[in-house]
Amino acid sequence: MKHLSELIYKAGLEQVIGATERVIQNICFDSRQVVNNTLFVATRGTQVDGHEFIYESIEKGAIAIVCEELPKKINDDVTYVRVKDSAEVLGIIASNYYDNPSSKLNLIGITGTNGKTTVATLLFNLFRKLDYKVGLISTVSNRIDKEEIAATHTTPDALQLNGLLNKMVESDCAFCFMEVSSHAIMQRRISGLQFAGGVFTNITHEHLDYHKTFDEYISVKKEFFDNLPAAAFALSNKDDKQGSVMLQNTNANKSFYSTRAKADYKCKVLENLFTGLFLKIDGSEFWSKLLGEFNAYNLLVAYAVARLTEHEQVEILTELSALEPVDGRFDCFIAGSGIIGIVDYAHTPDALDNVLSTINNMRTGNELVITVAGCGGDRDVAKRPMMAALACEKSSKVILTSDNPRSEEPEAILEDMQKGVQPQYSAKVLSIVDRKEAIRTACALAKKDDIILIAGKGHEKYQDIKGEKIPFDDKQVLLEACEMMSNN
Repeated sequence: MKHLSELIYKAGLEQVIGATERVIQNICFDSRQVVNNTLFVATRGTQVDGHEFIYESIEKGAIAIVCEELPKKINDDVTYVRVKDSAEVLGIIASNYYDNPSSKLNLIGITGTNGKTTVATLLFNLFRKLDYKVGLISTVSNRIDKEEIAATHTTPDALQLNGLLNKMVESDCAFCFMEVSSHAIMQRRISGLQFAGGVFTNITHEHLDYHKTFDEYISVKKEFFDNLPAAAFALSNKDDKQGSVMLQNTNANKSFYSTRAKADYKCKVLENLFTGLFLKIDGSEFWSKLLGEFNAYNLLVAYAVARLTEHEQVEILTELSALEPVDGRFDCFIAGSGIIGIVDYAHTPDALDNVLSTINNMRTGNELVITVAGCGGDRDVAKRPMMAALACEKSSKVILTSDNPRSEEPEAILEDMQKGVQPQYSAKVLSIVDRKEAIRTACALAKKDDIILIAGKGHEKYQDIKGEKIPFDDKQVLLEACEMMSNN
């Protein structure tokens, strides 16, 4: 419990009507969660405007309202706080409620289109090996050292986020590595947080169903670095066209990493095999169990962050070499039949391009590369033909299938993808709506040493169909299909 005056501290108030020494027992921005003595924050969402539920919230027991626009009827028993941006203020209130937990540990945010989950997870595992208690907030899971909490969003809402950070502080976590999505930045979910560092991985064609233009998407990502404090570090990918742009206006300490250009942190791929990567980072060679050239970037970021937080090179590389691949990220196995199976979360054109380029760089040239891929429903339609075109260009055979169709008909999504199949590739493309059947067909087409890529869902253990999450595990289905083929 806290007084309202404590909660709205540094919130940029424009008008206050009523007493601020009220005791607040609950904070929410969803009117369905209002109970007695609640502070209700009326935020404007993409589909629902919280201002429409102010009267309902008061009837349910709200004693204080934060809003951008005062209601026409003022209740004398309620305190009204008018602000410019309710979503921004919600983050500040949430931070104040939990006594600003982000200032009590080293919170490091990772943003970009691809690689966020892998980088955050690698850092979590690396710093645990460096003998710290560590927190993780990611697409796959939220972790408070050994405790795992299921993730529902890449970045939770401001109240959940500060609650998680507070639990990390109570558990004596020294670091927290957090994925920062463009949605979270734009929706002000990270408002009020104090970051010790920020990392930019890359930026490509994604989320344009939400951001509308690529320039807006870039601008939103850049905003994260613009708001970093001077005491923080800002680490960016020099090999990305937008890598320097991201740090143009930051007050944080800038540094860059690269596998191709001169940079503060440099990596060279010496060997790239299906058994791992042999790398040279800042002049020192080491072996990693991770596969693919894109993982050279992910490992380099983990190394750079550890160096920026004042850890020794030898210790970092020793522990990095022991790290296991991240679930669903270029997750590779060799079946009993000799078929190489790879499961990857690649669901953007750039990510699919990276994965297939990596596979083609690693293969001898005699094997088939069979790609099973789809596109999610209710998402950016423009990338669908692009995904199919890339799969055709860089694979021996392609099976287009259902991903997470959500409210759309999967057949309609596949029709959109088919538009990217050029006439010269049509003979090597199949469309199979049922994802399990598509994976089984890929195994039936493969022989020893051939490579099957199942792209799009990675770590996910479900298919989202018509509002229902139906259990489905790409890796498990692929393993069972390969085993079935080896027994025939």
